[in-house]
Amino acid sequence: MATSYELQYPVTQATVTTAFDPNSTHTSQKDDINRTQSLHPNRLPSSKHHPSDYNPYDERWLSYNPHVERRSSSTPDVRETVADLSREKLSVENTRTEAEGGVRGWMTIAGGWLVLFATFGTVYSFGVYEEFYVFRYLPNHTSSSIAWIGSFQLMMPYLLGIVSGKLFDNGYFHHLEIVGGLLFTFSLFMLSLAKPLQYYQIFLSQGLGMGIGAGLIFVPTISVTSHHFAKRRALAMGILLTGISAGSTIFPIMLNHLIPKIGFGPAVRASGYIVLPFSIVGNLLMRTGPLRSKRAPPDLKSFFRDVPYLWAILGSLLSTFGVYMPLIYVQLYAVQHSVGANLAFYSIAIMNGTSAFGRVAANYLADIYSPFGLQVFCTLGTAATIWAVLGIHDSGSLIVVSIFYGIFSGAWLALSLACLASLARTPDEVGARAGIALAFASFGSLGAAPIQGALLTRHFHWVRAVTFAATIVMASAVCFVFMTILIRRRSS
Repeated sequence: MATSYELQYPVTQATVTTAFDPNSTHTSQKDDINRTQSLHPNRLPSSKHHPSDYNPYDERWLSYNPHVERRSSSTPDVRETVADLSREKLSVENTRTEAEGGVRGWMTIAGGWLVLFATFGTVYSFGVYEEFYVFRYLPNHTSSSIAWIGSFQLMMPYLLGIVSGKLFDNGYFHHLEIVGGLLFTFSLFMLSLAKPLQYYQIFLSQGLGMGIGAGLIFVPTISVTSHHFAKRRALAMGILLTGISAGSTIFPIMLNHLIPKIGFGPAVRASGYIVLPFSIVGNLLMRTGPLRSKRAPPDLKSFFRDVPYLWAILGSLLSTFGVYMPLIYVQLYAVQHSVGANLAFYSIAIMNGTSAFGRVAANYLADIYSPFGLQVFCTLGTAATIWAVLGIHDSGSLIVVSIFYGIFSGAWLALSLACLASLARTPDEVGARAGIALAFASFGSLGAAPIQGALLTRHFHWVRAVTFAATIVMASAVCFVFMTILIRRRSS
């Protein structure tokens, strides 16, 4: 049998295979060599050589194609090659099917839902604490200084996203979840021991401790969905985020009922008894997928040459300066304006409950349409509902404003994550781009409530605070408009 050489060179995405017999003088083999010589004159041997003298292991050929294999076989059958390609295609399709949920995937969604319910349900209930601290527990401090507690707590999940995201990529998912959950729960119980008029005790436990615990949990819990879902990833993430909506609906109602009856400390400990088992069960349910092979890190400098991405960062930063204003202050506004004391306690629960609809609907539409135009619309809708806070004068107007703010603000958060993911050029850039943008946005979360509280003053000048929050959210919508225009020009 004549010795044959199989030369594989990546001309296209498919692998091209050619068999060459150096002892043969078949015309087609001569033509193949001459054709290759004409395409690559600098790398292949000169055409003056006879095919029988050609050495496929020639140094110049190897510089062009390192994938040369020596075999003692005849030319492969075309039918075998097609069968191999078919098997590869079926293997890829089966892998994608396995990635679309399955038992492990939906167990992970359920576990993440419980974790977000317990942790961020508590974080997003700070409006209840704000009203209680201003009138009862910390009357010796202004609403602006008290707002630093909530704003610092809201900042940490965004700021720590870079650290927790990197550790998550390196396989420390459960380490982050366990440490973050324990720190969050411990800090919550320490908050229950804080004494009246002791600002530093509340800040260290609720602002710093619970903030860091939530920061270690947030990005890993959100990102693990990508291990199990591909086509329906945005929808799965929307379902996962409803855990925040459910928790931030239950906890405000529970705290508003328990604090007057049993006191601040026992009421906070009662919420801790819910957080602890939910975090444990959630950790037991969540599973990661197989670790990916190590790849070169993304070029971070290229992100800052991407103009649409820079507009997205600026828009996210400006948004966080105003978007959470009703969530923190609307209960205080309703109580101060005597808009039904009992209904005022439910205003935060209404906002957080209706945000679930916005999050799921926005992610569902983002899978069908571009998320960029939807982000502009929902940002403007959020700004409009912030302006509408000034129109609250009775129970009906409080309910309407709370419902629409919940829908638009919930959609805003979901679409922000979807836009950042869509701006990535490759899947390996998603985590890095989102982490950098959220880190910048964290400074908006940190400064928003204190600035709004300073504008509010002890005399409760609500027009100042509302005008600042609504105007800056509208400015962020302009940034998202520029982002959308540039993305459409790029795609066309």
